Amino acid sequence: MMTLNKQKAYQIIGVIGVLASIAAFVKSPSFPTPDKLLVFMTFVFMILKQALSMLRRFLPFVAVLLIYESFRGQVNKFNSHIDYLTAPHFDQKVFGKLPTIYLQDWLWRGHVMWYDFVFYFAYLLHFILPITLALIIWKLREEQYWRVVNTYLVVAFGAFITFFLLPAAPPWMASDLHYIPHIDRISSSVWAAMGLHNFPSVYNHISPNPVAAIPSLHSAWATLLVIFVFKNFGKRWAAVAAIYPFLIYVGTIYQGEHYAFDVITGILYAIAGYLLTPWLMRKYWKLHKAIKPKIKQLLI
Repeated sequence: MMTLNKQKAYQIIGVIGVLASIAAFVKSPSFPTPDKLLVFMTFVFMILKQALSMLRRFLPFVAVLLIYESFRGQVNKFNSHIDYLTAPHFDQKVFGKLPTIYLQDWLWRGHVMWYDFVFYFAYLLHFILPITLALIIWKLREEQYWRVVNTYLVVAFGAFITFFLLPAAPPWMASDLHYIPHIDRISSSVWAAMGLHNFPSVYNHISPNPVAAIPSLHSAWATLLVIFVFKNFGKRWAAVAAIYPFLIYVGTIYQGEHYAFDVITGILYAIAGYLLTPWLMRKYWKLHKAIKPKIKQLLI
């Protein structure tokens, strides 16, 4: 057992770490990536005397997320054929012209407005909300914890396979190369207005793939948030949680990050992942039980 003095020392380190992390973010705001969030959470749970318990559950989750991102950053090196037309052709056929153009004609003023910050703030929550949801599930519905994190990972790796088979350009890139009519990449204007920077982190060295637009993983994970809130906490909380995917669906299209096609496929991937994950987990445990005795025999 940890002595009282050691517990107090860890709590003091936790407080110092939390304050230092907040100060670093205030001084140099940056994208909240999984590795940064894990460091911050470690300091928080040191204060609560639960750091080791938290790390046992979340270190594998964050590590797999970073592995996924490293894979995602390499797929365009193995498949150099970038698709610029599938998504915009779908959008134009269904909506008459690109929804991004409709939204920018309606909302974009040539400079950032208050709602641009709202949309981009939702975009920044891409890693924060899944990890926050996992924390809440761990504390309040612990038996559902691995179902939740495994579903997020299944959807992420399902998306990775698609990125590998079909590297697809986002609207801003297609516009820059004149495959579609001109649109503004509003997210870049908001980024600059917010003064965001990328101070060193593991994630920043992974180099995310710019041609990983189909499906929209932002939309997929936002959809999963509502599904899991509904399943674990009921309709009222799900109605509140639904604000987030609404902002993601509209905001990513409006700001030039995704087509409507990307968003729709992201939603479908989320539903498929939610339905498929329990089956995959049962298969995994069945295989684990079958192999474990054989591994023990080999080690004897």
